[in-house]
Amino acid sequence: QVQLVESGGGLVQAGGSLRLSCAASGRTSSSYSMGWFRQAPGKEREFVAAISRSTATTYYPDSVKGRFTISRDNAKNTMYLQMNSLKPEETAVYYCTADQSLSNLRSGHSDYWGQGTQVTVSS
Repeated sequence: QVQLVESGGGLVQAGGSLRLSCAASGRTSSSYSMGWFRQAPGKEREFVAAISRSTATTYYPDSVKGRFTISRDNAKNTMYLQMNSLKPEETAVYYCTADQSLSNLRSGHSDYWGQGTQVTVSS
């Protein structure tokens, strides 16, 4: 079992930056690939970023590539998402997720999810 707790959300102006954190407890997070999804009101959950458990290879959709950076500190059992040049349409609840299968994670079928943290980008 893995418990995930997000933090770092808030209100930011368009073009601004935020850094989200995801603290993992339970089994060591280094055993899991980890990632972020987001969900805006009335929309489906959307993949934002992932980082593999072994090689720390990172994955992003084109919509955030070059602006968002995912990283992890296995010693602290914490994952981060640095978000730069934020846009109003990226207002959403951001969820941390973990799974032993990277493919499961990227498809949104992870075993473990956090409660989410709200990110609001004002225009």
